[in-house]
Amino acid sequence: MLDIIINNDNITINNNIYFSKNLSGSKADLILHPVRLKILQAFVGDRHLSARQLCEILPDIPQATLYRHFQKLVQAELLTVVAEHPIRGTVEKFYSLQEQNTELLPEELAALTGADHQRHFTAFVVSLLTEFEAYLQRDEIDLVKDGVGYRQIALHLSDEELAELTQSLNQVLVKFLHQKPSKQRKRFLLSSILIPGD
Repeated sequence: MLDIIINNDNITINNNIYFSKNLSGSKADLILHPVRLKILQAFVGDRHLSARQLCEILPDIPQATLYRHFQKLVQAELLTVVAEHPIRGTVEKFYSLQEQNTELLPEELAALTGADHQRHFTAFVVSLLTEFEAYLQRDEIDLVKDGVGYRQIALHLSDEELAELTQSLNQVLVKFLHQKPSKQRKRFLLSSILIPGD
């Protein structure tokens, strides 16, 4: 799952900011469209994938639909070519998520309406439900053994303590964010939601 964090300073996806400084609501719409969000999720974890491999990973999306939305993400430079391999007289391109970090100014984030945020958050939650449903469809599931969990806790924090918590979590996660896939490693999806409560 893409870890999308929205706060007063920026929008972050998996500890990286993928938006340009002239980001508008239309760019957020581009990323949070249900099909395009699933495509981006497939690349989480520093994965390099070709369009062919993407079709194998997302067989539930019609190929024509998948290619159309994939091309939109490439044109928006959210996916970039990182390798090219010759295969049977053609060249297969491999893509990864854009790694360049750019800031979203507070006034640009403020330009998004409550309805915009509601729409984007709904897309995020629907995507989360889809991933969990896919897990539940496995032949065998064991939440403890598989490392699966979901919980909600309440924290009482000052602004300074909230900043400290965010920084501490980022420091813990950064060690693991760029680990390469291997035979010993399983792919996990970590999502976070932080909402002020009454």
